[in-house]
Amino acid sequence: MSTTRRVPRPGTDEHAEYYARYVAQVEDDALEALRGLARSTPALLSGATGEQAAFRYAPGKWSVRQVVGHVCDVERVFAYRALRIARADATPLPGFDEDAWAASSNADDRSLTDLVAEYRAVRAATLALFESFDDAAFARRGTANGHPISVRALAYVIAGHERAHVTMLRERYGLV
Repeated sequence: MSTTRRVPRPGTDEHAEYYARYVAQVEDDALEALRGLARSTPALLSGATGEQAAFRYAPGKWSVRQVVGHVCDVERVFAYRALRIARADATPLPGFDEDAWAASSNADDRSLTDLVAEYRAVRAATLALFESFDDAAFARRGTANGHPISVRALAYVIAGHERAHVTMLRERYGLV
């Protein structure tokens, strides 16, 4: 598929209301946003010191490393959901406990450089997957975490979820 593919914005009936905040974060096309984030997010993180990577803005909140690991985990889960739905698999897909995953991720034992390398690999795989879909695949709908969702909505949610976390990294964690 061409890297100029555009993914139509999903309708509000294509995702749970909760995800509207993420879809709204994507002003441009979802794939364009994912490509742009693949450049800007590593650039943002590359300037962080080891102390900044371990920073938590409040007790009980995730470190910068855990946020990066979480972004990777969510992207993997949502891309997997997109794959299943795009392939016309009608099996309802389960949710997951992001806090339990973050606590078990060992992200704080890894370097930020290693986590950024993982992020880049995950993003490359996600883009390759989404760029392989045709219009029919993007329009397919399935059920994830008890709610209907379309493949195109998943593309927007992945990008919007990351943008929301990047905003948080800038505003609450002080990364610039």
